[in-house]
Amino acid sequence: MSPIELQQVRSTPLFAGLTDAQLGCLEPGEVIEAPAGAVLGAEGERTGFFYVLLEGEVRITRTYDRQSILMGVTKPGNYLGEVMLLLDIPWVSVARVSKPARLFRLDEESFWRMLTTCQSVAREIFRSASNRMRNMEGYSQQREKLVSLGTMAAGLAHELNNPASAARRAAAHLQETSDKVQSLLCQLGHVLETEHWQHLLNAAQEASERKAPVLDSLARSDHAESIANWLDAHGVPGAWDIAPTFVNAGLDSAWLAELTDKLPPVSHVDAFCWLEARLNLKSLVNQVDQSTGRIAELVKAVKSYSYMDRSPMQEVDIHEGIESTLTILGHKLKNVTLVRAFDGSVPRIMAYGSELNQVWTNLIDNAIDAVNGTGKICVGTSLEHDQLVVEIVDNGAGIPADVQSRMFEPFFTTKSVGTGTGLGLIISNRIIGDRHGGEIEFESRPGETRFKVRLPIHHEQAATPPT
Repeated sequence: MSPIELQQVRSTPLFAGLTDAQLGCLEPGEVIEAPAGAVLGAEGERTGFFYVLLEGEVRITRTYDRQSILMGVTKPGNYLGEVMLLLDIPWVSVARVSKPARLFRLDEESFWRMLTTCQSVAREIFRSASNRMRNMEGYSQQREKLVSLGTMAAGLAHELNNPASAARRAAAHLQETSDKVQSLLCQLGHVLETEHWQHLLNAAQEASERKAPVLDSLARSDHAESIANWLDAHGVPGAWDIAPTFVNAGLDSAWLAELTDKLPPVSHVDAFCWLEARLNLKSLVNQVDQSTGRIAELVKAVKSYSYMDRSPMQEVDIHEGIESTLTILGHKLKNVTLVRAFDGSVPRIMAYGSELNQVWTNLIDNAIDAVNGTGKICVGTSLEHDQLVVEIVDNGAGIPADVQSRMFEPFFTTKSVGTGTGLGLIISNRIIGDRHGGEIEFESRPGETRFKVRLPIHHEQAATPPT
C-alpha cells in the first residue's frame, strides 16, 4: 500500500484516531478497485475479508422468499464485512458494488490482529456490529412474523377455496333445480288426484330419509346402469343423468316399479323427474350446509390461532392451539401421515396463545419440510412433573450432526438461500424461554427428529415481548 493510499485510508472516520505508532495494523491491507456490479459478498458465502469503502457505493440486499430486499447503502467512509468475521458466519446478505468503487481490504487474520492492537478501532467496530446485528435481526424477525402470517394466509386461502367453490356450484344449481321442481309440479297438477299426490309425497319422504348402502365404485356403476335401463324402458328422458341420484338415495328398480303401480301411467315420466329433482334439491342444500359449515370451522380455527379479541396472556388450551395450527396447515398435510398422541389430563395454562401458535406453526412446518410433505409426523402432549410437554416428531432424514450445534444461532438456516430468515427457531426459543419460562430441546438421527417444548404449568407473566 502506497503512502498516498495509506493516507486516504487513515482519513476515514474509522481510522482517523490512529496514532503513527498504530498504523502498522493497516499495513497488511490493500486498496482494490471494483467495477459496478462486482459482488463483495454473497449470501451463504465466506469471503474472509473486511472492507472500508474509500470511493463509490455498495448496496446491501437480502433475499426473503425469493424477493431481493434492500437493507442499506454503504457510502465512502463506511465499512462492511465485520459482522461475518466477528460471528464466523457466511454472509447473510449480498454486498454488490453499485458505483465503481475503491476499497481498503483486510484479510481475516489481519482483521483480528487490528482489533487486538487498536482499541479505538475495535470499540467502534464492536459498537457498529452490535447495532447492525440488532437492526438486521429486528427486520428479520418482522419478516419471520410475516412468513408465519403468510403460511397461515396461504393455508387458509387453500382450505377455504374448496368449500367456497362447492357452495358456489351448489348455489348455482339450486336455482335451476328449484325452477325445475316448480315446473314439474304444475304439470303433475293436471294429471294427479289427491290420493296420487299422497302416494308421491310419501314416496319422496321415504326416499329422502332412506339410508343408502355403502357401495364400491363397481357396484355403484352396476346399480346405476340397472336403474338407467329401467327408466329408459319406461320412456324417462335423461335416464343416465337421473339414475345416480336414485342410487345415492338407496333406491332400486323394484322400488321405482312399486311407485309406478300407485300412479297413473300418464304421470310416470314427470313423477320420476320431479322425484329426482326433489332429491337433488335436498342434496344441494346439504352441500351448501356442509360447505358453509366447513368455512365456519376454518374461521373459528383462525380466531383460535390468532386469539382475536382476547387479551395477550390468558388461560389457554394447548390442544386447541395445536389443532387450529394443524387446520391452518391442512393443505400441506394432505399427504402426510399425522398421528396425534394427546394427553387428556394436560391442564390449561396461562400463556400468550397466539405466540405459542407461532411456535407450533414453525416446528410443524419444519417437520413437513423434513418429510418432503409425504412422511409421518407425530404431535403429542404429556405431563412431566410440573411441566407441560409438547413433542413434534418426524421420520425425515434427520439433522446432520455438524449442523445440530448451530440450530439456534441467529441467521443460521439449512434451507436454500432466500427461503428462510434463519430466525424461526431463534424466535420460537425466545417465545418459549423468555416469554413463558420454558425451553426447547431436540434430538435427531436418520429417520427421527424430535423437538420437545417444555412449558411450566405455573408461570408469571413476562414483562416484554420477544421482538
